[in-house]
Amino acid sequence: MPVDAELQPMLAVMNGGPQRSDVPLAQLRQNAPIPVEPPTPVAAVANRSMFTAGAVLPIRIYYPRSCDLLPILVYFHGGGFVRGSLDSHDSVVRRLALGADSIVVSVDYRLAPEHRFPAAADDALAAVRWVQENAREIGGDPGRIAVGGDSAGGNLAAVASLQLRDAGADLPCAQLLIYPVTHLRAPLAGSMVEKGEGYFLRATDMRWFEDMYLGSSEQAKHPYASPLLAERLEGLPPAFVLTAEFDPLRDQGARYAARLREAGNACVYRDYAGAIHGFVGMPAEISRRALAEACAWLAGTFELGRESQ
Repeated sequence: MPVDAELQPMLAVMNGGPQRSDVPLAQLRQNAPIPVEPPTPVAAVANRSMFTAGAVLPIRIYYPRSCDLLPILVYFHGGGFVRGSLDSHDSVVRRLALGADSIVVSVDYRLAPEHRFPAAADDALAAVRWVQENAREIGGDPGRIAVGGDSAGGNLAAVASLQLRDAGADLPCAQLLIYPVTHLRAPLAGSMVEKGEGYFLRATDMRWFEDMYLGSSEQAKHPYASPLLAERLEGLPPAFVLTAEFDPLRDQGARYAARLREAGNACVYRDYAGAIHGFVGMPAEISRRALAEACAWLAGTFELGRESQ
């Protein structure tokens, strides 16, 4: 099927921009490449800082309503590891908080190229541990903490789960992976070629983002950079993996979902026909439907976690 009718005019505008590598980094970070839904009111928003061994990270905590012991979603924004912020994903995070009836802790992790791999992965792990240690202090339920993110943020959510499993630490109760990056410097094949031009995110953009994040290192094969390449994927939290038909990253998400299932993990996979990379935050019915489905799954998983306590 063609690109969704509501997304087509937005895609036409976004396709008119230059290659990411041709834009000065400061300007790239200031531009808003994706149109988003207007912010939805939530009960409260608190700006805090999280202190880690590597950095002081700004976080923003969203409350859907006034209630103690709500579940918590630790969320990592997209942006190719190079751009994105608490503000760029404010609208999406508000809708997640309301839709899943969950506190959401949005994390402003360190960006490349100033902070290359593994800085963002380290920050993601530190953020989850901070929330686990401070869940009650921020009004949440320490037994119901999930991780999530979109694109590069989906990578960090998956990687945080892997790191916690490998450390033998407490795992999140769920992972919400929205068109995640799971294989850095992947071969140019499949959706990277078929959808690598003309659908907002270009295959060439991905190569530039990857170079910014990894530098000249050969660490793309490290499982904390490319979770799809991990030798073992068993013992991970239940996952909801969402991809878009016209996204060069589609195959990466689909393969990661398949590998999670093969390893014995619970995994729901949804590929949205007619959708493009970044669509979940856009003002369109397909976007609302996708986010509603993700929220329903997350809320159901949180409820199972409460029943098992």
